[in-house]
Amino acid sequence: MTFWTRKRDRSLFANSGSLVICGLLAGVVVAAASFPAVAMSGLAAKAGSESFAELPSELEQQSAPQVSRIFASDGKTQIAVMYDEFRSDVPLTEISKNMQDAIVAAEDHQFYEHNGVDLKGVARAFVNNKQGGAQQGASTLTMQYVRMTLAYTAKTPSEAIAATKDTPERKLTEMKYAMQVEKELSKQQILERYLNMAPFGNSAYGVYAGAQVYFKKKPKDLTVAEAALLAGMVKAPTAFDPTTASGYPQALDRRNYIIDNMLSLGKITAEQAATAKKVKLGRTANHPGNGCTQVAKNNWGFFCDYVYRWWLSQDTFGANSYERERQLKSGGYRIVTSLDIKAQASARKEITDATSDNSRNALLLAAVQPGTGRVQALAANRKYSLDLTKNKPNSNPDLAENGVKGTYPNTTNPLMTGGGDITGYQAGSVFKMFTMVAALENGFGLDHSINSPATYKSQYVIDPSSPSACAGTHFWCPKNASASEQGTFNMWTGFGKSVNTYFVPLEEQVGADKVVDVAKRFGIQFRAASDARLVADDATASTFGAFTLGVTSSTPLDIANAYATLAGDGMYCTPTPIQRITAADGSKIDAGQPSCKRVTTKDVARQALDAARCPVGDQAQLGSCNGSTAPQVHNAVGHPVFGKTGTTDADKTAALVVGTRDTVVAGYLVNPDWSNHYDKMDHGIVNPVVWKTVADYMEGRAVEEFKKPGE
Repeated sequence: MTFWTRKRDRSLFANSGSLVICGLLAGVVVAAASFPAVAMSGLAAKAGSESFAELPSELEQQSAPQVSRIFASDGKTQIAVMYDEFRSDVPLTEISKNMQDAIVAAEDHQFYEHNGVDLKGVARAFVNNKQGGAQQGASTLTMQYVRMTLAYTAKTPSEAIAATKDTPERKLTEMKYAMQVEKELSKQQILERYLNMAPFGNSAYGVYAGAQVYFKKKPKDLTVAEAALLAGMVKAPTAFDPTTASGYPQALDRRNYIIDNMLSLGKITAEQAATAKKVKLGRTANHPGNGCTQVAKNNWGFFCDYVYRWWLSQDTFGANSYERERQLKSGGYRIVTSLDIKAQASARKEITDATSDNSRNALLLAAVQPGTGRVQALAANRKYSLDLTKNKPNSNPDLAENGVKGTYPNTTNPLMTGGGDITGYQAGSVFKMFTMVAALENGFGLDHSINSPATYKSQYVIDPSSPSACAGTHFWCPKNASASEQGTFNMWTGFGKSVNTYFVPLEEQVGADKVVDVAKRFGIQFRAASDARLVADDATASTFGAFTLGVTSSTPLDIANAYATLAGDGMYCTPTPIQRITAADGSKIDAGQPSCKRVTTKDVARQALDAARCPVGDQAQLGSCNGSTAPQVHNAVGHPVFGKTGTTDADKTAALVVGTRDTVVAGYLVNPDWSNHYDKMDHGIVNPVVWKTVADYMEGRAVEEFKKPGE
């Protein structure tokens, strides 16, 4: 759909056709003035004091607000629609002949005969209105199209008022525009644009929206009765609204009146007219969903929200978030996302089977495609909803005491992706991967051995009153999860069994600042202010000994994408929810496409991935695993896998990330309302959900081995 904006034609004799019409109009006014009851009006004064040819004439094309549609990766499954006005243009060939005939019968019987202005109608209306009869407008369809265009393209409130105010000046301006439009557009083009712009009430703009809202059908399928109802509503959408008690009888009368007009114009037969009049009017409107809270399936809401937040961050769509949102809600984009329907359905099913939406603890999953950064699924045991009235009390007792609700079962917080108030959650030992990569980059081999005691006295200085401090000192003394985890380990065995007292000294040998640098390169965001301060520069980062144990906040999406960097041969790809975007005019928008950069060498990535096969029950190709923390994963998935478990102090969070060559899924079990809670997070809940989601995704796919360094 296109609008036109005004241009001025300053030449007195620029348009001889306009001068002819000017003379005819002046004649009409003079004739009208000859009636005794008719006084000289503003119209006559305007016509006499200003040359008609000097009035504005041209309307220049401009885009009209259109619905944007968001689809899953299959390009067919619609996730959501976004709009300020529910309008979606359709060509005239997709609008039923019934609708075309009905609007002419309702608004402009001479549409196909006049050149934009019905002079006889103007004279008739002028005389009638001056003599006190029922007000007549005499506006042709073309003039009405002009009026709607001027109102839509008004840049100030005063311009909008002037575009619709009932004055002689406005009428003359409309006439001049209308004649110019008729020269530049065919009748079919004018009718198409009119029908795509006309208001039909109940948030429906344009015939596509009208057909959807009142009849749940496409405009090409409108019957005589349906077309007549819609055509009748354009004049006064509120007064002729069949869904209201006062509007129903008026809508019925006007529909039948238009059916009679269609008959008198020879557009339908007497039998068709009689049949159409017998059709009962519906009393309800199908209000279209708008935005992420009204997605087709509620569990798609978090992904939709991710798309929305992503869009608002893109310079492509405007200079600021306000402009970008307006583009999304009026630009008529077709947005095909990376959401994999199968993966999303599987993730949500496994989550639902494992825990309740009413649990204060949130089970969060994010899936990413290696090599592209495309986000395949985002799922949680939460409803995506703004209705917090049914939510349980906050698990933080201080907040609950003050009446603050928890974020369960309903929330719109970006729990899996971060943003806003969501800075993330400690994920524990999944962060050990960054230490391993830093060590490999700095010349250490996978077979690098460290004698790891049950408790290790590090050189990292902490508060001596901390329970993690070595007795009587200010040095940090980390322990293993189990006293049995001691002895000599290398990267395969240390990573496989998640030995803290292997990775802390390894971090010391490499340098904590280098480990932090790897995490940054692999996409960890450091959203929490306290984390950001600790990694602000190399000097502070070098003292961050606990970093390797995952005390930094992260999200499932952060970790899924970081591990996907290994499967992507060391190429980090910025997470994106987009597969392709098409503008309303059919052009492709270059936004959201994979944006990847090398953040470590191919061989380092392949070595780290080889060791990462150990924690999830797979076998390394370059060495021997000899132990794992989630041994069921490999057999359950049935493909080569890699990954890592993670647990924080006192089991306040539990995490698992599992990857193949095709997908990487990270799952967290956390309390998003209160990090200092007393629950023990159970790997028996989160782990099966993650590996079953991966297994479902990989079902039927060819088994592909990971590549070795040098291949």
